[in-house]
Amino acid sequence: MRTALDSPRPQGTPRWVLMVHQPATGTWHTGAESPYRAPVLHALGEMTRTVRARGDDLTAALWGPDDHDGTDWQRHDLAPASTAETFPATAPPATALPAPRPAAGPTALTERLDDRRRQVLLAGLTRAGHHDLTADDLTAVQTLAERLDETTLRTLAHWLARR
Repeated sequence: MRTALDSPRPQGTPRWVLMVHQPATGTWHTGAESPYRAPVLHALGEMTRTVRARGDDLTAALWGPDDHDGTDWQRHDLAPASTAETFPATAPPATALPAPRPAAGPTALTERLDDRRRQVLLAGLTRAGHHDLTADDLTAVQTLAERLDETTLRTLAHWLARR
């Protein structure tokens, strides 16, 4: 995801607004807006995944109330604080995770449950502010979705959402 410095400032009273660039027309439009930051960041995560699935790159800018008294606009950073803090560089020991499920051929139910587990993790990461996931991050999400039971995944997503 790219951030462009030439994003226009939204009109009206300060609120949380995601401005998205349309490369075909060279214009900016409002992608999401809310009086609260979390729904706008959630929309940013969803848009980023959708645009990347199409093979494109999203250019966006986040505007919101200023830090001083909230009566003027301020452009805010879209990057999470630090990926290294959330995803350690070294993998945890193999004993930290249960053994993978046996590969007995996927059924429709198994595939649907795996997709659901992956979605729960991605939603938790989005709520924690990690919108711009790399291929390695997605591989880690898939590995966790395959190895952890649903209760553990929900707990992990809850922890991420509370960040």
